[in-house]
Amino acid sequence: MRQVEREPDVAIVGAGVVGLSVAHALLDAGLSVVVIDRGEPGQGASFGNAGAFAFSDVLPLASPGMMRKAPRWLLDPLGPLTIRPAYAARIAPWLFRFWRASSGGAFQHSMLAQVALMRLARLETSALIESAGLSDMLRSDGALELYESAGELATSLPGWEARAREGIQFRHLEGRDAIAEMQPGLAERFTHATFVPGWQSIADPYDYVRALAARVSARGGRIRQAAVERLAPDETGVVLHLSGGETLRAGHGVVAGGAWSKPLAAGLGDRVPLDTERGYNTTLPAGAFDVKRQLTFGGHGFVVTRLADGIRVGGAVELGGLDLPPNFKRSEAMLAKAKAFLPGLDTSGGRQWMGFRPSMPDSLPVIGRASASARVVYAFGHGHLGLTQSAATARLVTDLITGQSSAIDLAPFRPDRF
Repeated sequence: MRQVEREPDVAIVGAGVVGLSVAHALLDAGLSVVVIDRGEPGQGASFGNAGAFAFSDVLPLASPGMMRKAPRWLLDPLGPLTIRPAYAARIAPWLFRFWRASSGGAFQHSMLAQVALMRLARLETSALIESAGLSDMLRSDGALELYESAGELATSLPGWEARAREGIQFRHLEGRDAIAEMQPGLAERFTHATFVPGWQSIADPYDYVRALAARVSARGGRIRQAAVERLAPDETGVVLHLSGGETLRAGHGVVAGGAWSKPLAAGLGDRVPLDTERGYNTTLPAGAFDVKRQLTFGGHGFVVTRLADGIRVGGAVELGGLDLPPNFKRSEAMLAKAKAFLPGLDTSGGRQWMGFRPSMPDSLPVIGRASASARVVYAFGHGHLGLTQSAATARLVTDLITGQSSAIDLAPFRPDRF
């Protein structure tokens, strides 16, 4: 006789770092879960990110400083921020909201919300990593932000002052000797730097997500590969309609599908302005360079990160949706700059990658209930901070589903805030 699968308490759409962190937290709360994704766990944005827990990264991308830089950057098709002409008209409404979010009052509102989420993220990430038995993957080497002049450092000071007011620790460095002590082998052009000691990273983000998936499975959670076409809530639960005509019923649904979440939310009556920051990188073999900690070249929009099996050079932002083909000239441009900045870098044998970061105009994720039903909870739109904020998001989603008081104020993250 064919065994009938038990209806799970929660069905989670998305097997990236956010969805699997949510699954882990719900299992901790005693609920049964199934995680559904069109691909294998961690094959989306989680696969190729920089591996950083960027708890000090509380300044929204939509900021007065960004608006001053954006026109110059947009003139460079391989620069830190670009929009292809073929996508300009489609992204225009998002850009208008981005511009509004960069004003002084809106920026301050978003930053305070990020601060609250990051404080929670630091606590919840430590708890999750320990609970999942993944502490051996965690590194606490700090990060180094590099500047090519005293003027470039001075331009960054308002951001650091804002971080200082929120208790984030850092120290500024001046002179090549002080910088070389933190990272030997940098080009002489870098005269100033800022060291953030509390910055942490994971040995490999893809390995981390796969380990989370294995932990969820070992604890009784189910992971299925299927495309979810829509969610249909009713008074007692949620029906998920999968490709091929199959359906699955659960007590609650969580939409954590990253860049693919927008149509699912639209099907529930929520028209969220989600778009995609397309991130590019090149992963070089181990031994390409002795990177001591994450190196951030803020003026050029990319980072260099040490992984368990290599060096990753990546970053930048291309607003281009899900359908345009990759432009790997962006990866090549960052790699060429990295070679100039780290003269001893061996750039041979690299693997290129492009991923879709789900991005909201105000840099805040969507965390809250769907307007159609309290039985569906959203957890997407983290931009380049999905890994960093995943454990905090998991805690907040669990609070919503179990009826507990929220750990932080969720109003800034509500789906209907625009």
